[in-house]
Amino acid sequence: MATFYKGILGGFSGKTGSVIGTNWKGRSVMRSLPGKRTKASTQAQLDQQEKFKLAIGFLSGMADLLSISFGSFASNVSGYNAAVSYNLQKAVVGNASPFSIDFSLAQVSLGVLPGASNPKAVAVAGNKVKFDWDDNAGVGKAAATDIVLLVAYCAETQRSVYTAAGAMRSGLTQILDTSVFAGKAVETWIAFMSIDGKKSSDSTYTGLVTLTP
Repeated sequence: MATFYKGILGGFSGKTGSVIGTNWKGRSVMRSLPGKRTKASTQAQLDQQEKFKLAIGFLSGMADLLSISFGSFASNVSGYNAAVSYNLQKAVVGNASPFSIDFSLAQVSLGVLPGASNPKAVAVAGNKVKFDWDDNAGVGKAAATDIVLLVAYCAETQRSVYTAAGAMRSGLTQILDTSVFAGKAVETWIAFMSIDGKKSSDSTYTGLVTLTP
């Protein structure tokens, strides 16, 4: 049963007949109910489902970050959905099932700011990752006050940790606490965001790091 707002000519929430009413970004929208599938999925459909599952498994744990780091790249969709679309096209690889993610091609941030200069990620005591970079403030739109974004993703557990409140670009180093993945290997990335949160850089893949006690 649907609930109508502002009378019969207003928006509604719920199901009525063959359509569903809902609200998206403050607007009343209506979509049709999915029809019952009468045919078996084609191989192309199964392949796309597998690829989509891979992308979602990789990115779902960092949805809050992606809403910021892909925000300026997205148009008419959320930053998270833009990130899924990008990585589905660019980072999921293979000519046939089973497909995989090439993490060196993956992006956890996109934008107009210059990225990190000469970045490195290494394991340090306590199952943490230390990131270092050179100060390239003044190059293009890069500012000394840009905030570093750090991401570590553990493919074994399909979980990630990240910070969007790290050191400034001029700080040159930051440690990310990845102890939740003690002894495991993590994929790592670095990016920057302007201090007002309105601009971000493309992320740079800093490699696979095996954590140490």
